[in-house]
Amino acid sequence: MLTKKQLDLLKFINKRVQTDGVPPSFDEMKEALDLRSKSGIHRLITALEERGFVRRLAHRARAIEIVKLPDAMLREPGGFQPSVIQGSKVDTPSAAIDIRMDSFELPVMGKIAAGTPIEAIQHVSRNIAVPGSMLTTTGKHYALEVKGDSMVDAGIISGDIVIIHEQTDAENGDIVVALIEDQEATLKRLRRRGSTIALEAENPAYETRIYQPDQVKIQGKLVGLIRTY
Repeated sequence: MLTKKQLDLLKFINKRVQTDGVPPSFDEMKEALDLRSKSGIHRLITALEERGFVRRLAHRARAIEIVKLPDAMLREPGGFQPSVIQGSKVDTPSAAIDIRMDSFELPVMGKIAAGTPIEAIQHVSRNIAVPGSMLTTTGKHYALEVKGDSMVDAGIISGDIVIIHEQTDAENGDIVVALIEDQEATLKRLRRRGSTIALEAENPAYETRIYQPDQVKIQGKLVGLIRTY
């Protein structure tokens, strides 16, 4: 049986995984539960891990996988989905496809920088099999291979495959694919600051980059992540 704080934390982690595709940071968990220190979050996560509800992935920043949920939570809207899955690959490229099936293939559109922006996305390199439960019910999706370490505190590491919902706008705080001045693409958290757009890293080694609205085009929003071991 879980305490109220343990259950509140499990619900918060599950909600963030469902909406963002990645778990929250320890700072976000501390703020959400109104705790004074991260040590309280560490104790709660340890308790959840001991009871078999979550699993921490060793040597990976901010990598918490939900293993199971209490029966009461499973009956709530937006039930359990795993935060990280193992992917399989096929070789035949194709264009981004509409979501109508439970599992299918998405095109991997090259590499995306989680660090200093690199060249814009250019072409399909291969396809990857993706479960339909990871995707939104409408629109088109594509996949990108992550290069760099600027999003490690969001649980995104170099070599991961991120699943992107193709869209031209996003909410404040979403992790997005941003095209900068029609030349460079990067994976960052979007923040609107007055009349400017900030692209924030999830690694203190990287500075937040500020742009004018006409310098940034949103290419899609992160909805899932696949890690192949």
